[in-house]
Amino acid sequence: MKVLFVCMGNICRSPTAEGVLRHFLQQRKLEGNVEVDSAGTHGYHVGEAPDQRTQRAAASRGYDLSDMRARKVAPQDLDYFDLILAMDHNNLEVLKRICPPEKYERLGLFMSYAKNFDDDEVPDPYYGLGHGFDLVLDMVEDAANGLIETIETRLNRASDSSGLQRKQTAKN
Repeated sequence: MKVLFVCMGNICRSPTAEGVLRHFLQQRKLEGNVEVDSAGTHGYHVGEAPDQRTQRAAASRGYDLSDMRARKVAPQDLDYFDLILAMDHNNLEVLKRICPPEKYERLGLFMSYAKNFDDDEVPDPYYGLGHGFDLVLDMVEDAANGLIETIETRLNRASDSSGLQRKQTAKN
């Protein structure tokens, strides 16, 4: 399974989501089953590391984002990734404009996986004060936990169906 997180510049919210999900997958020994990446709908920061405030907030909770570099969403991403999760409605709309209609089912809002937050968008902390980066982490951790549940369900279904196919092939 392949997951892409998308925000505007790929230096705050989407790399945070990428780092948190990678960490959670590693904790659950699922990292070999799921590929995770992030990108921005705009190319303002291509090649740059995540914002220093983002990195500091993430590091305070044990997430290392220092090796990440911003990139812009590419047309091939829409074919490659199984789930493309936007941080807000504006970025989801940009994705819909560049996405072929037959791939729309891959698009969604990351916060739709949250259990403890009713918000459907992760707010952009870039122009705000430092506490916004902690709020982003709270929201991302919540949604990432919900997303992990969905991923585990999909992986179990895929495993069950491949096991069933092997049994049927063995009978024949």
